[in-house]
Amino acid sequence: MTIDETDKKILRLLQEDAHLTLKDISNQINLSLTPVHDRVKRLEKEGIIEKYVSILNKKKLGKNLTVYCQVTLVKQTFDISEGFNQSILNLPEVVECNFVSGSFDYMLKIVLPDMESYHHFHQKKLSILSEVSLINSFFVISEVKSTTVLAI
Repeated sequence: MTIDETDKKILRLLQEDAHLTLKDISNQINLSLTPVHDRVKRLEKEGIIEKYVSILNKKKLGKNLTVYCQVTLVKQTFDISEGFNQSILNLPEVVECNFVSGSFDYMLKIVLPDMESYHHFHQKKLSILSEVSLINSFFVISEVKSTTVLAI
């Protein structure tokens, strides 16, 4: 899987605007339409381009609270981790979940309308999971940077 400078240009453009047409891309990188098409299809096939998505404005959708939670499990075994993983997959409020090293086991990013919604989520969905031992919550006061663009 080799990515040359032309592939990188295509990826940079698509990260900034996934609505670009192949013609738009070919014009911007001075390459004809067919090779651009072939490159994009190869990048998709190789899994470098996983999917195309729309990024929504959280605040305009009433999702005004972002919370990061450090979660410690009752025990660090495969079965307990897998049980927690499966539970988290069913919680749409959790937009990111990462198994991490350090003094806790998971870092969650949770997006909700407000503090009352978080309290309900914490009490009725997260803290009731049998795998969870401890939850530390951090509330975002101001978002300085949020991007999906990877440096290429």
